[in-house]
Amino acid sequence: MLETVVIVIHLLMALGLVVLVLLQQGKGADAGASFGAGASGTVFGSQGSATFLSRFTAVLAAVFFITSLGLAYFAKEKADMIRHAGLPDPAVMEQKQEQAPAASDVPGAQGQPQAPAGGNGDVPAAPEQK
Repeated sequence: MLETVVIVIHLLMALGLVVLVLLQQGKGADAGASFGAGASGTVFGSQGSATFLSRFTAVLAAVFFITSLGLAYFAKEKADMIRHAGLPDPAVMEQKQEQAPAASDVPGAQGQPQAPAGGNGDVPAAPEQK
């Protein structure tokens, strides 16, 4: 239950960070605002939107970092539970190698003469000996 809450908060913080980063203006955008092209002083005060958005982005980044550490802790706990549950370690497990079927296992292979090694079909096969 707690892990689900942390995952939801983590995803919301990630989306919030993306939106806030895309909303912020670059450093070169202030030159256009000084010549009358922008109205940054009317909405966010005389300092513009940089202070408010940058601080809010820093808060979201800190919460995102904390939730990342929380998710890493949950992953470690799950790995420890699997290790202590008696399941074999995948690195140690041996896989059985399949053996090629024996000639007696292949249907129709018993009692048939084999073709010559040259194998162009012009040479007749040797008669079967009884």
